[in-house]
Amino acid sequence: MTYTHAIGLVGMAVFALGIVNAGAAGLTHAPYGTLPDGRAVDMYTMQNDHGMTVKFLSLGGYITEIDVPDRHGHPHDVVLSHADLAGYDSNVGYFGAIVGRYANRIAKGTFTLNGTTYHLPLNNGPNSLHGGTQGFNTQLWQVTPRSVPDGVSAVLAYTSPDGQDGYPGTLAVQVTYTLEQSNALRIDYQATTDKPTVINLTNHSYFNLDGNGSGSALHQLLQINADSYTPTDATQIPTGQIAPVAGTPMDFRTLHPIDAQIRAPFEQIILAHGYDHNWVLNKTRPGELSFAAKAYSPKTGRIIEVYTTEPGIQIYTSNYLQGNLMGSSHTLYRQGDGYTFETQHFPDSPNHPNFPSTVLNPGQTFHSTTVFRFSTDG
Repeated sequence: MTYTHAIGLVGMAVFALGIVNAGAAGLTHAPYGTLPDGRAVDMYTMQNDHGMTVKFLSLGGYITEIDVPDRHGHPHDVVLSHADLAGYDSNVGYFGAIVGRYANRIAKGTFTLNGTTYHLPLNNGPNSLHGGTQGFNTQLWQVTPRSVPDGVSAVLAYTSPDGQDGYPGTLAVQVTYTLEQSNALRIDYQATTDKPTVINLTNHSYFNLDGNGSGSALHQLLQINADSYTPTDATQIPTGQIAPVAGTPMDFRTLHPIDAQIRAPFEQIILAHGYDHNWVLNKTRPGELSFAAKAYSPKTGRIIEVYTTEPGIQIYTSNYLQGNLMGSSHTLYRQGDGYTFETQHFPDSPNHPNFPSTVLNPGQTFHSTTVFRFSTDG
């Protein structure tokens, strides 16, 4: 089932902060704070007429809030977030960030492209994670309203200079957030380069369909449209194997609680302290926008369906939240308080020729789309 089959388009009705904003893009913003170097950060708000609100920052494109109704029509924030700008500037947790240039891990911070070996910052043990120390989550993005026929949209733009965090090529990136009237958040990624490079972009929101700050999300139900996954070593680097999920705790082909087997004596779960793995999505053809995953909260009735053009999805059960980080909910976040749907190419792909390529050459345009569609069982 493709996204376009699952969600029909509806008529245009654009609202911002509950007020009709005819003739404009329906996007509002306000100052959020100032970084230590003096740069100003803004908060942007998108809202539709079906009870859904999305807020994000010009810093890192961080999605700070997604309010969606429960089965009784009561909206609540369903993503984890920092309490203030200092939290986002700390580069901890990646709560809702645009992640790049390369999402996930690259082994030992090195890869070879066209005979040249490139070296990246090591910021995750012996590996490079989520682009490095100057990743896209640390950058200020230029935000521009965009007119769409069925909702509210904004284009976030950033140009990464040649050599930033060791990556070759000047990379011009656009990420478009669109809040549709169907209660879907669509994220479109686009990039071009002036030198051969590698690219892997994603969003790093932590979801909890019971609500931000409600405690563990691991009793919620999860489905992943994948017959296989990529096992990792002790440092979370893929071994290169593509392994079947059948007969293992990695099998989420049917909807069931996340924690059903999260304590199983299974090596992959032990190494990751829970789930922190890339699943190989079932596709009828590469690059199609198709169903990837689904989560459901029996408590609130909220449902999220994920559709993507990407070949993989990283599910991370917030294994390293240790109760020492105060979130926007004014509670301390702990292990299992949220989970991610990091649609992506596979981790460490530049070092695994058998994985789908992440190479982008001059003259090519990188395109990727992910849709988070919200509904209820009511």
